[in-house]
Amino acid sequence: MDKIDSERTLEIIERLKIAKIGEYKKWETIIKKIKKEIPLSQAELEYYSRLTRIYKEPTITSRTRIYHVRLSEHDEHPPCQLCGESSEYYCNINDQYFCTIHVVGHDDNEI
Repeated sequence: MDKIDSERTLEIIERLKIAKIGEYKKWETIIKKIKKEIPLSQAELEYYSRLTRIYKEPTITSRTRIYHVRLSEHDEHPPCQLCGESSEYYCNINDQYFCTIHVVGHDDNEI
């Protein structure tokens, strides 16, 4: 997975906060970590990946619908498209399944 564009990511998170999308405290924690270049926890990555998506193309800033759906315990969990481990997410753009690690960054347009 490529390194995220911190400046662009922070800009999008600020827009989400202003639009009152997501939880303010979680965004603040993520912002602080990004500014201090501290790696995000798995839970923070999951939270971020459920609500937004960063693209290399600057004209696309945030998504308008949910692309990554977390699978429930009752759903089938086919192997992750990239590593073969049990999947936790379904990407409805690619029609593929991904584990928690690979759900962010599997798309060429994503950072």
